[in-house]
Amino acid sequence: MKRSRQFKRVAVSPKPKKSIPIPTADQIRSSQRLEADANPPQLSLHKLPILPFSFFQIDSLDLAPRLLGKFLKRDEVILQITEVEAYRPNDSACHGRFGITARTAPVFGAGGHAYVYLCYGLHSMLNVVADKEGVGAAVLIRSCAPISGIEIIQQRRGQKTDKPVLLSGPGKVGQALGLSTEWSNHPLFNAGGLEILDGPEPEKILVGPRVGIDYALPEHVNALWRFAIAGTPWISAPKSTLRPP
Repeated sequence: MKRSRQFKRVAVSPKPKKSIPIPTADQIRSSQRLEADANPPQLSLHKLPILPFSFFQIDSLDLAPRLLGKFLKRDEVILQITEVEAYRPNDSACHGRFGITARTAPVFGAGGHAYVYLCYGLHSMLNVVADKEGVGAAVLIRSCAPISGIEIIQQRRGQKTDKPVLLSGPGKVGQALGLSTEWSNHPLFNAGGLEILDGPEPEKILVGPRVGIDYALPEHVNALWRFAIAGTPWISAPKSTLRPP
């Protein structure tokens, strides 16, 4: 799907002039398998650019689908973002509806920072803050696919599997990355710690209503603000509510 899709509402700063080929997730996995056998030249994610601050300074509804296919990197663990949800200002499902509190202050920061909160006091949920400082909007990372550091991911998750259940849910993503609420306000556009790297734009995406927001107003419960890469098994339930846009 092209960048001119219906979700685009604001102009985006042009990409850096330096062009770096973006390998697909399959190419990266294939390269890693070959390296174990013959140690050939490797497709390195370390050469991919970190998304710049300007990338995140847009409406969360525009940012959400653009995050699909990008890579989350923390040390040896690299995940490809496969499913997201947008949360906007004046959205009865957004934490920003409470105003600025000790818990929600990070979501009112400038776009490109992390907002991590605890769900049910157990699960660390990673959100990417969107838009300008003071707006109060973010994108929840719902699901990812593992690219690197699978043994670390399995250890953190307590599951010895490479099936989608490993990362099909926002709490699982936070656990795989070893996150806590202390990561809130962390700049995702700087090298070190947790970063978001550029990645391939998916050819097709799916959209649907967000999950677990029955407390919100009907127009927000039914809004198609959940986005996923079409054709990947690395998405969370319910899958039946996702459709082509």
